[in-house]
Amino acid sequence: MTSVVVGTGKHVYRTVHPFGRLPDGTPLGNTSHVATDSSDRVYVYRRQDPPVLVFDGEGNLLTTWGDGLLIDAHGICITPDDSVFLVDRDAHEVLKFDAGRNVLLKLGARERPSLGAPFNHPADVAVDSNGEIFVADGYGNSSVHRFTADGELIKTWGARGTGPGEFATPHGICLDGRGRVYVCDRENNRVQVFTVDGDYVTEWGDFYHPMRVFMDGQGIFYVTDQIPRITMLNSEGELVTRGRTPFGGHGMWVDSKGNIYLASNADGVTKLVKL
Repeated sequence: MTSVVVGTGKHVYRTVHPFGRLPDGTPLGNTSHVATDSSDRVYVYRRQDPPVLVFDGEGNLLTTWGDGLLIDAHGICITPDDSVFLVDRDAHEVLKFDAGRNVLLKLGARERPSLGAPFNHPADVAVDSNGEIFVADGYGNSSVHRFTADGELIKTWGARGTGPGEFATPHGICLDGRGRVYVCDRENNRVQVFTVDGDYVTEWGDFYHPMRVFMDGQGIFYVTDQIPRITMLNSEGELVTRGRTPFGGHGMWVDSKGNIYLASNADGVTKLVKL
């Protein structure tokens, strides 16, 4: 088990890798993303059946689900009521499940990609306090889509390019409490900031292929990139701390205790325990 200390000042972490134990001792496989629910249970989203593995904070397997429902795991978002949103990238679909794992909502036309419209290999999903849904449609399209809580499309913005409001693989997305949308514009090496109406506000740079952006309960933003490393910033985009991580963060989430979870594709999951 790897243990390395990363971070500076008030943000120092001990790495635990690999995180998550299967009963037969096999590795987790290709882990695309990770999230925690209201009880800090850890949901690992991976590219094989069962696609969703649920662990406690110590890495003990609690349950699995989703067999036969999903083709290609990518993004995950868990809301305060423990609804689970899953991005099925190569099926061109986003699904919402309740805490009982029942499908409540489907966005997109399954296995029917659409140029410009939702979806064409979507990457990530975020949900605001009103239940509105924002999707980074990042591989075939270069756009962000905003939906009502019932799945009605409100707005689409973005185009392929390098200018403000343009994207080269919008890969990760998150929201804050001020009506701002943060998008990892991966191949343009930046995080772009928008209003919920899609108006460009600003951008944050000094990243190498940023993959995931997340805001914690204290208003700190976490960005993973392909150095691999984690950068922490305040709401103005000012650097708080950063550090290289032994394993990358294709997906990333921060639990209620400030511990960070990284999903690193073939390298499985890493837990950064806050010290």
